[in-house]
Amino acid sequence: MHRALLLAAVFALSPLDGVAGEKQIVDVKELAGSWRGWVNEVPGDEWATMNVSPDGSYKASTISGSTVGKLYLQAGKLRYRSSRTTPLAMPSAEVLGTASVSEDKGKTVLMLMPDDPNYLGRAEYERVK
Repeated sequence: MHRALLLAAVFALSPLDGVAGEKQIVDVKELAGSWRGWVNEVPGDEWATMNVSPDGSYKASTISGSTVGKLYLQAGKLRYRSSRTTPLAMPSAEVLGTASVSEDKGKTVLMLMPDDPNYLGRAEYERVK
């Protein structure tokens, strides 16, 4: 029993290689810059680029169109809202969702997840250096 507890404590306190850690964002200015990645759309994933301004506003572009939106903090949580046109949404429908940032081995990744589970548009971007 004591060995099991000791082993559990060792694993809990040891750094894990290859595991990305979520980064706490305290100001959307931290996200300003260029990002590139993938957006989940109807035919599949689409390559996307996104430019974020210091105020959190952004424009993301894919081959099939573009999205404008805003990243913001609400009760300490990173969120976003965007307006986009997709086959599953009304033109310029507002999309709300959560965002998270993680860092791993020198890479910073921004994930966007719509609140509505039926809505496509989940995205994963990596910061462009």
